[in-house]
Amino acid sequence: MFSGSIPALVTPFHDGAFAEEDFRALVEWQIAEGSSALVPCGTTGEAATMPKDEHFHIVRVCADQAKGRVKILAGAGSNDTKVAIDNVHAARDAGADAALMVPPYYNRPSQEGIFRHFAAVAEATDLPIVLYNVPGRTVTDIQPATMARIVQAFPETFVGVKDATGSLSRVSEQRAGCGTGFVQLSGNDETALAFNAMGGVGCVSVTANVAPKLCAEFQAAWATGDNARALALHDKLYPLHIAMFTDASPGPVKYAMGRVRPGFPQELRLPMTEAGEASRKAVDAALEFAGLV
Repeated sequence: MFSGSIPALVTPFHDGAFAEEDFRALVEWQIAEGSSALVPCGTTGEAATMPKDEHFHIVRVCADQAKGRVKILAGAGSNDTKVAIDNVHAARDAGADAALMVPPYYNRPSQEGIFRHFAAVAEATDLPIVLYNVPGRTVTDIQPATMARIVQAFPETFVGVKDATGSLSRVSEQRAGCGTGFVQLSGNDETALAFNAMGGVGCVSVTANVAPKLCAEFQAAWATGDNARALALHDKLYPLHIAMFTDASPGPVKYAMGRVRPGFPQELRLPMTEAGEASRKAVDAALEFAGLV
């Protein structure tokens, strides 16, 4: 269902409100540049700052603008199982093709608790789910054995993972436990090449907001066996991957969007702050190195 370059879309705001026309233009640009799917209202989209109605309105706008040309993978996780179930229903009603879901954050559940959380979600919905394992943000890690248990129990529901653990060995462990048809997407741009070499099939990308064509070409080169070109594109994009996290995300990526697409709103929701001076310099240098400015 998912592969290639999949941007975790930023959300534009004007005076604290969702800037719908700017977002629709962003969706059009991403599709034209070769992105294979879109993730609205993920971490990079500042979903944590959104009330539910706004969150799923943005998902609906994304699906409406895409009009089936690419798949929509909507952020829908929660540390409250009931809310997580409601979010999946809302994502489906908004037109999403699948939901992207973190395990319960903050609560620090056991591996058994993680399994029961996702089992409850699977029993309440028929929308496909991509697990999102990002212990650095959630302080909750879906261990490979638990992931295998989840997928084996509900193979029609749990179709893939966005893996942001940074552990490349997980790709092999998860393939062994979840099967070769289980979609593995890197959650880290800077290791996406190595992730694909281990058996991944794409990346849910921050950098693809800014460089969608290059990121799509990178993924396509790897998928078609042009490893030399994939490596060259990885090297070209690598400084930008690093620059995207030289300050609190999505500050650097929104600053970069303003450079690549003049006039694109750079406003962030509280308690975010704009990219600092050092971060802006790093982004500027990376954009120039990649030939984007």
